[in-house]
Amino acid sequence: MDVRILLFFLLFLLSCNYFSDRSQKVYSSPHGYDLGSPVRYRVRESMQEISGITLYPDERRILAINDEEGKIFEIDVKATKAYPTWKFGKNDDYEDLCETDSGFFVLKSNGSLFRIFNLFTDSVRSVHYKFGKKGKKEFETAYFDKNKNSIITICKNCEDDKKLGVTSAYSFRLDSMVFESDPVYQIKDDEIAHLAGNDMRFFKPSAAAIHPIEHRLYIVASVNQLLVITDLEGHLQEAYNLRHRLFLQPEGLAFAPNGDMYISNEGGYDGVANILKFTYKKK
Repeated sequence: MDVRILLFFLLFLLSCNYFSDRSQKVYSSPHGYDLGSPVRYRVRESMQEISGITLYPDERRILAINDEEGKIFEIDVKATKAYPTWKFGKNDDYEDLCETDSGFFVLKSNGSLFRIFNLFTDSVRSVHYKFGKKGKKEFETAYFDKNKNSIITICKNCEDDKKLGVTSAYSFRLDSMVFESDPVYQIKDDEIAHLAGNDMRFFKPSAAAIHPIEHRLYIVASVNQLLVITDLEGHLQEAYNLRHRLFLQPEGLAFAPNGDMYISNEGGYDGVANILKFTYKKK
């Protein structure tokens, strides 16, 4: 082989290795957790599209929704029998579930909320509250902020946000049962990308919950394969890349009172739906 061709080939291999090393993601964990070592609970076939969770009344039982049926499921992580269900609405695209001081609420993908009445009985019903903001929008995230007495919803795909390069959060006031028209906070997408060392263009949250001990907001983003931490006003603090082999499609997030974190993954073509438990070790 010609020496010049050999040198060119060697330089090519070195350059490929250089850029490969630069593009490799860094994986670490928030203080108190090991994101690489969860306890894994597989869920039944009925929950392969699990899209929102909340612990109730303890860590063994988890209330959940899937993104097709207007039902709330009670998952017993130790049981093998069928999950009890309560029908609150027609089949549609439901994305998250949260417990508040005013009861349980379910988030629809268009930003609307359903307040659930008479859960755990044969007379379950719901009241629908429409999100009035115009334009193309998609939501997957809702959490309860006790200090604000509000449900906060975070946009996954809103046309106004794309123009500004931000991710907006909106408040639903529980004292008036009304959505506020302006965002309660906005997170800059490029700041998340920089902090995570991620080449994402848009941040697309899929679940969030307030940590009961740290009093910070944890946000998981399935599309971006990220766990992001902010303060309760949306100011960015930390960001962590998630390994796809563990986080196939993280769409639900909840905390136990002691800080144990639960993240649910949808199933699909590359895996079986599950719930991952990450034990919290307090500072």
